[in-house]
Amino acid sequence: MQDAMSKPAAAPAASGKKARGVLGLKSLMAVAVGLVVSQGVMVLMLQGVGIAGPAFIVPLAIAWVLALCYAASFSELALLVPRAGSLSAYTEVALGHFPAILSVFSGYVVVAMFALSAELLLVNFLLGVLYPAVEGTHYVAFGILGVFTALNLLGIDVFAKLQNLLAFAMVVALTLLGVSALTGGFAPHAFQATELAAGFNLGEGAFTLIALAIWGYVGAEFVCPLVDDARRPERYIPRSMYLGLTVIFAVFALYCLGALFYLPRDVLMTAELPHLEYASATFGGSGTFLLAVAAITATCSTVNTSLAAVPRMLQGMAEQGQAFPVLGWKTRSTRAPWVAVLFTAGVTGLPLLIWGNDAGTVGLLLISAAIAWLIAYIIAHVNVIALRLRYPDAARPYRSPHYPLPQLIGIAGMVYAIVYASPAPELTAEIFTNAGVVLGLVSVVAVAWIKLVMKKPLFKPEPLNEIAKR
Repeated sequence: MQDAMSKPAAAPAASGKKARGVLGLKSLMAVAVGLVVSQGVMVLMLQGVGIAGPAFIVPLAIAWVLALCYAASFSELALLVPRAGSLSAYTEVALGHFPAILSVFSGYVVVAMFALSAELLLVNFLLGVLYPAVEGTHYVAFGILGVFTALNLLGIDVFAKLQNLLAFAMVVALTLLGVSALTGGFAPHAFQATELAAGFNLGEGAFTLIALAIWGYVGAEFVCPLVDDARRPERYIPRSMYLGLTVIFAVFALYCLGALFYLPRDVLMTAELPHLEYASATFGGSGTFLLAVAAITATCSTVNTSLAAVPRMLQGMAEQGQAFPVLGWKTRSTRAPWVAVLFTAGVTGLPLLIWGNDAGTVGLLLISAAIAWLIAYIIAHVNVIALRLRYPDAARPYRSPHYPLPQLIGIAGMVYAIVYASPAPELTAEIFTNAGVVLGLVSVVAVAWIKLVMKKPLFKPEPLNEIAKR
């Protein structure tokens, strides 16, 4: 075991240099796009356009601006504090250890646990509809999880090659679906453009859908934990997020507007698999194959990215003393944080075993946990403001443009999204209760760890120069 594995303390200084340079702009964009565009988001976007009609393009555009704001904050932070721990490292020097641990565990580990589980359940459900032989089983879900766990243990270069392929296939499939629907190239439109234009009405709750639309952009910052593996990170980290989010906006705009030419809005709102209805209406029987490709690549891309980024967050936290040291152990040959990868895969598979095929339960928990994700974004914006005030003269390879406007807009937008996170009034109490339980449990564990293990104050920031020396 000692020959195959190593603890972070034993890692030679050159290991970081060896890994650096694997991920270029194309690979980092594939990470940003691949985590964001999941099958669950494909369903949510169609539900949004079903509610608001063509006016959904407005909240979709506003949510894109809010996403660019968080990308600006994460870009500045990732290059000021270039650590694998990502948000925990930034928050440690801005606000202290308690918000650092809280932000990562509640905003990423717990969310990834339910997000990946819901995503795997959804692809299992879709394939069960298309191919009844797999209905009611978890073979596909656990098969995907197992394959990408093994591949991520092989190292960042294998991850990059896979991610490029998956993201490309997914974007091409969704773009083909959207363009074909808009042009009517394969089947005549069920609704005409004049009818859709007449239905453009911002008064139908379009602005309240900003909260829903923003789910279509969360996760692009998953490129930040990969900063040690990035080539020219000061250039490619910001560009990958900005370009990736812009590609996502363009793809979703085509995808959503195209659906209105073929399906009634009530079908988009109520269908269990509206994206399957959409593909079938646009392409006929062959559309199910295209959708299966888009859905499977979206799920695989999300799983692949999460199993690369979340373990590196945990690795960084372990190296900073904010988590069990074993989570920082890496393989000697590939430097993959193998314990953290296995831990992330384990917590992803757990809901599949507990809730079985009840995707609705996991979806409800996902919405609850996603509130914590938005809180993590608020913390990131606050970090930028705090560090600008505490270290105004620090060398910043990238500076957020128009500071502090993106941070203030971002904070206000995320608070708005949290307030309107519940999709229905009758679910509000349960969703916010679940979110409170998640945050409460993580808070108790974080306080106990900081006081009893780290023996440090909860809210005392670490000096920036000390973090840079680690």
